[in-house]
Amino acid sequence: MLLEQLNALLVKTSISLTENQKQQLVDYVELLDKWNKAYNLTSVRDPKEMMVKHILDSLVVAPHLSGKHYIDVGTGPGLPGIVLAIALPDTEFVLLDSLGKRVRFLTQVKHALGLKNVTPVQSRVEEYQPSVKLDGVLSRAFASLEDMVQWCTHLIDSSGRFVALKGMYPQDELDSLPEGISLEQNITLQVPDLEGERHLIILTKD
Repeated sequence: MLLEQLNALLVKTSISLTENQKQQLVDYVELLDKWNKAYNLTSVRDPKEMMVKHILDSLVVAPHLSGKHYIDVGTGPGLPGIVLAIALPDTEFVLLDSLGKRVRFLTQVKHALGLKNVTPVQSRVEEYQPSVKLDGVLSRAFASLEDMVQWCTHLIDSSGRFVALKGMYPQDELDSLPEGISLEQNITLQVPDLEGERHLIILTKD
């Protein structure tokens, strides 16, 4: 049922996945549903809703990422990091969260799905020091743009990007950005069967 739903949703996008990638996404939703009962990882309880609100909502970001090393800060149960790691197997993702139960879940997902390009890390974002230069910081419902920039600026160099998945266009947050940070791109995302606006905000260091 979930695989059929995923296929029907993908038809409405320009994203093409292999059968193995599709199965990995379905397996991820099933793991999330199973662990959610004990660990309360997401407020979305219905796996069919997860497919739209979590999987597709994260997946639509994939075509807009360039570079090979990203960190997903405040990843929670792996959103968007796990989904993007499945869609972009040649890109490395550090999944950062401060809560141990979430990192344990992410470690289980990594092993269960055989994801070689995922590194779950338990840490506060301010204290984390990456071992390689990162091409971008990802965030989905993590913090305001101002906080994201303030907490994460040490994670990327002058060529890195801040990539934030937002709902409505965050004009107030953009107006509050510190000096030295610019809006490079605003991308309006189309998420099949999801109500409401979705924007991908990409910021750069001047």
